[in-house]
Amino acid sequence: MKLESGCDFITPNDYPLRPYSENQLGQAPHYDPGLLILLLPGLSNGLQLEHHGKWINANPQPNSIVVSIADQIEILTNGKYKCVFHRVVLNNNVRRISLPLFIGPSLDTMVSPLPECVDEHHPPAYLVKTYKELLEANQYHEIDVKSCLKNVRL
Repeated sequence: MKLESGCDFITPNDYPLRPYSENQLGQAPHYDPGLLILLLPGLSNGLQLEHHGKWINANPQPNSIVVSIADQIEILTNGKYKCVFHRVVLNNNVRRISLPLFIGPSLDTMVSPLPECVDEHHPPAYLVKTYKELLEANQYHEIDVKSCLKNVRL
């Protein structure tokens, strides 16, 4: 996957203390591109995951690192492991700072289901694309609900 020359980046997020209505969003619901996201959630929680149409709090343990599966893992595993749809809600008691580290392969890496995840009962479910093409399909310059997966499913 050419991770040694990969496309990794950190995006610090600062959610200031301010009055808000319940469930006011710090980040809209979205999927993350890449392979994995490592998140240092800070001292206060605000991460929520969608589960069967409902939002649940992630509630990470203190001093933990949250590992989130992103689009590329879903493609590599041919859909066996799903990327996580999530959002951030604000906390009016504490300022929240998070440090997500996005891990991905080099932009010219061809991404497709692994041979171990494809057989006669599980044909490839995704098109073969470069990581750069997948990021472009994800419209990664916009943080929203877009995911490249809908554009590459067979």
